[in-house]
Amino acid sequence: MNADVVVVGAGAGGLASARALGALGLRVLVLDRQRAPASIAKGEILQPETVRILDTWGALPALRATGARPVGRLAIRDRYGEPLLCLDYAGLPGAYREILCADYGDLRGVLADGLPATVDLRWGRRVTGLLRDDGGRVTGVRVTGERGDEEVRAALVVAADGMSSPLRRAAGVAVERREYPHGLVAFDVAGAEVADEVTAYRTGRGLCLVYPLPGGRCRLYVQVTPDEFRGRTDLGGWCDRLLADVPAVRPLGSAVRASLHRRQLLAVYRLRTARLSLPGLALVGEAAHAVHPMAAQGVNSSLGDAEALAATLAAEGGTPEPGAVDRALRAFEVARRPRLDHVATVSHNASRMITSVSGLPRALGGRMMRRTAANPRLLGLTAGNLSGTDVRPLSLVDRLHQLGLLADRHARTPSTPAPSRSERP
Repeated sequence: MNADVVVVGAGAGGLASARALGALGLRVLVLDRQRAPASIAKGEILQPETVRILDTWGALPALRATGARPVGRLAIRDRYGEPLLCLDYAGLPGAYREILCADYGDLRGVLADGLPATVDLRWGRRVTGLLRDDGGRVTGVRVTGERGDEEVRAALVVAADGMSSPLRRAAGVAVERREYPHGLVAFDVAGAEVADEVTAYRTGRGLCLVYPLPGGRCRLYVQVTPDEFRGRTDLGGWCDRLLADVPAVRPLGSAVRASLHRRQLLAVYRLRTARLSLPGLALVGEAAHAVHPMAAQGVNSSLGDAEALAATLAAEGGTPEPGAVDRALRAFEVARRPRLDHVATVSHNASRMITSVSGLPRALGGRMMRRTAANPRLLGLTAGNLSGTDVRPLSLVDRLHQLGLLADRHARTPSTPAPSRSERP
């Protein structure tokens, strides 16, 4: 088999890359080792910049038709539901001012259904290695499938094969991977209507994240210690303690109990590769970067990778000629790296404010939230950065304003935290 592009991995990032590259007229082969798409709790919060990308590709109407829930606000609240910091997306610049909460499977299905005719998607094909020419340039992949071992030659290989990325290892690309000192347990809660808001509760146990999903469902993420569910059989008792810890989610109590058997335990990592490309190879999505799920940036960055990769290839004429591909890959690296580094910084800082459960990190997180909430300018910057529509990294002065070490004449005086109900037993 031969193609202009081989995309390894049929998750959202891989399918988005195939869709964007196929739209250039390139012959794209997508290979995935799974025999059918797997169901997993991820990639459900689509930020406004991703909504724009999907609209540009003509995929947005189909995604809305799946029942994706529009959300106009992202809020951090205490365990009783009292607001600590609210980001109203209605004030964002441009035409895209809402989050879409969609099933990851629906997103992947919409992307797959809209693949151009030049794209061939094949399941149950395991990529076992890279092909290289005498100069070390990547020229294709080795594949094991129904017809045995094969070689697929291509001018460009796109590694979209996830956080463990065998292709990244085969290419020898260095990676920095750090695990957070907590995990998350995810529940798909049926029959539980919640507000049209992405709500992150800051509690004594850390993060509790709730947002709506299609079909009268919601997603609930709860921060857990690494061994909290090890050998656990008393799930009802665990749920009782959760509802006691976070009174704001008590209205979901019976629905959460009914969904306990459908839980998914997730380890939480942040990951950054030393580079995004090398001659003949591009890394996209979690093969290249991963951030804490609380910041809702993972799948959004993956689709941004796909759009940027297609744009750099289009600037080189959209040709599969190896020299043009490699020039496009260098441009992709230059264009994409600063944005991804910024996303990593914003995501890590945001997650620490909510997931820290004790000591100085928790105290500083609370202080930064209060100062940001009292400052309309900082609120606007934060919303622009998280939404992706108005990306402007915070300056040192902004950080000093957040910490209260430097006065900002545009800010209101933040309320003192002392009698907050969230600090009461």
